[in-house]
Amino acid sequence: MATVSEPPHSKRPGRLKVSASILPQLRHMGRWDPIPPMWLEGRIYLEFLRLIRDPVFRGIDVPPGLRKPVLLIPGFLAGDWTLRTQFDWLQRVGYRPRLAGVSFNVMYSEVMLKPLLDTLLAMHRKSGARVSVVGHSRGGVLAKVLSHRKPDLVEQVITLGAPLNDPFDVHPLTMAGVHAAHLFNAVRYRHPASVEMRFMRDLRAAPRVPTSSIYSRSDGVVNWKACLRADINSIEVHGSHVGLALNPEVYRILAHLLPAPWRHD
Repeated sequence: MATVSEPPHSKRPGRLKVSASILPQLRHMGRWDPIPPMWLEGRIYLEFLRLIRDPVFRGIDVPPGLRKPVLLIPGFLAGDWTLRTQFDWLQRVGYRPRLAGVSFNVMYSEVMLKPLLDTLLAMHRKSGARVSVVGHSRGGVLAKVLSHRKPDLVEQVITLGAPLNDPFDVHPLTMAGVHAAHLFNAVRYRHPASVEMRFMRDLRAAPRVPTSSIYSRSDGVVNWKACLRADINSIEVHGSHVGLALNPEVYRILAHLLPAPWRHD
């Protein structure tokens, strides 16, 4: 969420300067052609019913977690509660999961990263092991940059419906929320969106840890092609965007990816 302009050299920029810092972002209007099928997001209730009836939810044929640490980061405009089902499942099958401590994922990415870095460091110190990071939607974007900043603390990154290739390639309604969040942040922190330039560079950089992107072609929020990158392992599932946190296919993939010793250094 960066702009090419530099922040004004003023401790208290006026309303006009704050507004000017937002205007360049209006060129990002979201994905219109084709527009993501947001009307299919109502499947989340069916996906939850499928999950609780699936053997994977009961831990059948799921390898033990062996107390490995896992950090869960929620998506845009969401909070920890959206990943509570996944947290409880990971705990039942033997992992040491931790919610990110996010109530409402709307702040500048750099602001969001600071407490996430502290949480990552605390988990690493407590467990003595590298942490697997699972991020849903914008949480996956944060997870990728988190691992770029602290690759020595991260075992792997698994993203769920995260636009790692282009964070602006989303449904127009979602993009409207992004613009509203930019305005909120500019007013609250008195900085333009250009403070995100370093974050965007780190997002575009090649991953420093094993990274897997789980995506759905019928995602109604993020254009599924935005989840694909040549330097990142991509895994397709069927389902909604919001429902990726409750999708039994995703849980089976997590059961396969999380216990694997991806790093040997």
